[in-house]
Amino acid sequence: MNEIYPLVFVFDGEAMVPVNGRSADRQYVVGESYRLAPFEERSTNSHNHFFACVNEAWLNLPIEQSGLFASAKHFRKWLLIKTGYRHERTIVAANRDEARKLAVFAESVDPFSLVQVKDSVVTIWTAESQSMRAMKKKRFQASKDDVLNEAAAMIGVTSSKLKDNAGLAA
Repeated sequence: MNEIYPLVFVFDGEAMVPVNGRSADRQYVVGESYRLAPFEERSTNSHNHFFACVNEAWLNLPIEQSGLFASAKHFRKWLLIKTGYRHERTIVAANRDEARKLAVFAESVDPFSLVQVKDSVVTIWTAESQSMRAMKKKRFQASKDDVLNEAAAMIGVTSSKLKDNAGLAA
């Protein structure tokens, strides 16, 4: 079966009627049962503006910080981790040498991860996905605000100024 994508339905008082019947015909089988759930639509404009703001901040990092992040994507993932939008895994290795090997492997698997070795303990942080599928509207907005506040502070401007400048650059 093909992947099912969210469709818009209108409740007519008795049934949920698809707004676009052709799309529904391609995705659903007559007589089958499907669960309906509310879908929080995220603004594409807000999503795109966020990425423009991160890029703008990355381009304006102070010289001593500019070499720390290979791309705006690296910068964004680092900011997500720093502001708490992350997954954390802790692994206890047999010894310090094994922990270092594990850390090298972890960094090769996800070059955007942050890895720390302390004695024989390896901690791996990875950024949460901000895809529209993975992060709902409310959490995305919170991550956007937190990340842009941090990015703005790093370049010495307010979050509002960063948002305005990114809007001009877009």
